[in-house]
Amino acid sequence: MKVSPTALADVLLIEPKVFGDARGFFFESFNQKAFSLATGTDVTFVQDNHSRSAQGVLRGLHYQIQQAQGKLVRVVQGKVFDVAVDLRRSSPQFGQWVGVELSQDNHRQLWIPPGFAHGFLVLSQTAEFLYKTTDYYAPEHERCIAWNDPSIGIQWPEGVSPLLSAKDAAACQFAQAPVFE
Repeated sequence: MKVSPTALADVLLIEPKVFGDARGFFFESFNQKAFSLATGTDVTFVQDNHSRSAQGVLRGLHYQIQQAQGKLVRVVQGKVFDVAVDLRRSSPQFGQWVGVELSQDNHRQLWIPPGFAHGFLVLSQTAEFLYKTTDYYAPEHERCIAWNDPSIGIQWPEGVSPLLSAKDAAACQFAQAPVFE
């Protein structure tokens, strides 16, 4: 696997080695030992999640203020614009964001450690999104920051009118959001 840094410290782009021919392809989507060696992290994943969303659906920016989750995310069908926002007040990149395209064709994965908000926008007709988490889902600790908060300034792909859940539509602004120390 190839691991590349992103514009945010600790958020890593992971590109597995894909073996393909006229019959199709094969790649190892996760190997704990290889992941730990390549990323320099020693995390344990406790939960796998799978979502399917229609074009234009925007999920996020989500995080858990307690039981913070690290996420290893990927797309198995379709294409998304995936975003992480640094919510660690002690970080020199506090409030900054990074976005990458993840798709069924590029097989990329994004490692988002605890302390970041996460969201994605579906660019294809539909997308199936898989992610591993380092802690269990705890709805009582889940928080959401507005996807279009001007103080963060995420440059979402143009030409898409986001479809939001009621929870995401009611998200707070970054200035009012609880963050990590």
